[in-house]
Parts: sequence; C-alpha cells; structure tokens
Amino acid sequence: MTGAALRVLVHEGRLVCIALQFLTRVPVPRAVGYEPAWLQACLRHFPLVGAFVGAFAAGVLWAALQAWPPAVAATLSLVATVWLTGAFHEDGLADTCDGLGGAVSRERALAIMKDSRIGTYGAVALVLALGLKIAVVAALAAQPAFAAAALIWMHAASRAAPVALVWRLAYAGDAEHAKAKPLATQTDTAALVVALGWVALIGAGLLGLAPVIAPALAPRLPAALGAAAVASVLAAALCARWLRRRLGGFTGDTLGATQQIVELAGLLAWLAVAAR
Repeated sequence: MTGAALRVLVHEGRLVCIALQFLTRVPVPRAVGYEPAWLQACLRHFPLVGAFVGAFAAGVLWAALQAWPPAVAATLSLVATVWLTGAFHEDGLADTCDGLGGAVSRERALAIMKDSRIGTYGAVALVLALGLKIAVVAALAAQPAFAAAALIWMHAASRAAPVALVWRLAYAGDAEHAKAKPLATQTDTAALVVALGWVALIGAGLLGLAPVIAPALAPRLPAALGAAAVASVLAAALCARWLRRRLGGFTGDTLGATQQIVELAGLLAWLAVAAR
C-alpha cells in the first residue's frame, strides 16, 4: 500500500469515528482529533454507523428472546437503540412534527422546531412511530434471523436518507446559528455515492451470509431487501418533497425525522414480505 493510499485510509477511519461519535453515545479516542469540516465529510459513513446500531439492536433482540415474549424483546431492542443514539433521531421526529403538524408559516414552523418543549403533534408522532416499530419488530421476531437482517439493513439504509436530503436540498434554517454548522451546507455527489455504496455492500453481505447462517432465510431475503429498498426510496422522496414545499429545504431536526420515517417504511415493507 502506497503512502497516499494509507493516508486516505487513515482519514476515512477518522471520519467513521466522527460519524460514530455524532450519531451515538459511543466515545472515540482523543487521538482521532476533530476539525469542523470532518463533520460534513463524515456524512458518507452514516449508513455504516447505522449498521452498527442495527447489529446492536439485533443482538439485544436475540438475547431478550431467550427470556421474554416477542413484544417484550422488541421493546427492549428499541430501548437499546434509543439509549445508544441518545434519542437523537426521535427528537428530530418530534420537533419536526410539532413544527409542521399545523398550518403555520415557514418562519413559525422553524421557530417551533427550535423550542425544546414537546407539543401535541410531536408527542403523538413519537407514540405512534415507536409503538408501530415495536409491533413490526415483534412480528418479525418469530424469525429471529430475518428480524436481525431487517434491523441491520434498515438502520443502515435509513441513515443514507439524510445524506440524500443534504445532497438534494438547501439548508432551510439560519446556517450561522445551526447547532451543527458544517451540516448546514450541501454535500457533494461523491458523498452520496459512498453512502449508497455502504448500503449496497451491507445488503450484499447479508445476502452472502444468509445461506450459511440461516439457510431457511435465504430464499426470501432478496424479496425483502427489494421491497424495503423501494419503500425507503419512496419514503425519502416524499420527505424531500414535503420539506421542500413547507420549509424550502432541510434542518437538523428534519434529517432525524426522515431517518425515522424511512426506517419505519422499510421495516413495514420487510414485514409484508415476511408475512406471506
């Protein structure tokens, strides 16, 4: 390996660590360092971090199924991911629904989304989204390997959706006062390609491992992945259209909301295949 290639590899490793630190509670070594520009650059590795979160959820689900019914195991799995991510995306969903749930102006919606208090729209959205997610994972838990694959891939794929929004839309808020200012600038096509590449690679890995780890799962996995991919793309496109129409772009909260919506849409599509 050449010196230039090694430097690129080390830099990408740093970006993975920055993405992990940004999206989860997992601490990273101080030696990784930090530069503001890295936060925008690390977007391309969001799906890889998502796969890690999904694997954590799958591990908790499998362990919980050894002692409790599927509904309890699914709830504990969700609790584990909320703890691991610090409810990062759920907070965005609540704020977005509070801001955009009513018929208010763009300026008023942005002001509501900055308010740390949760309103009726946000509370209802959280209850319905989390409850539906528990129900879907509990239903998938009848086939633990299938559920694990769904959690890993959907956590990865849903975190590519915010990357697509940052690539496609302009920042709708006040960029100078954004909590994560580097994310207030549009990303380039290369970042989106890398993010989608991670999603494809993780999907290919699941397809390759299925015949070895869970032979009974393998025949239905391509259909489940395909259905979830279509649902994810449609959900992300609808979110982008909604945000462009209501806000003229994205904010940090809407990125979290989009991740939650895409994850739930993909899991529902996955379950539709599993239930046949």
